[in-house]
Amino acid sequence: MKVITQREFRNQSAAVMDAVEAGETYHITRNGTEVAELRPLTRRRQPTTEELLAQARLLPRIDAAAMRREADEFFGSEDRLGDDDDPFERV
Repeated sequence: MKVITQREFRNQSAAVMDAVEAGETYHITRNGTEVAELRPLTRRRQPTTEELLAQARLLPRIDAAAMRREADEFFGSEDRLGDDDDPFERV
């Protein structure tokens, strides 16, 4: 961690930002008092397609018929769309 003044930060902002991008952390002072910390963001790695598929294989199977029965018991079935109706069909 480096400590720099507000003036140094202003005058050398491009070099400071390059250092932060490379992993350096700065504390910025104003009138001798630390007022800010400038540090790199932690970036989350994007999972690969293979990793996502492996995770999806671990998910439990869904029994659609059982889910429909439970929903009908809870909500009732009188206002439900028919099995042939597609709620996402564009009209």
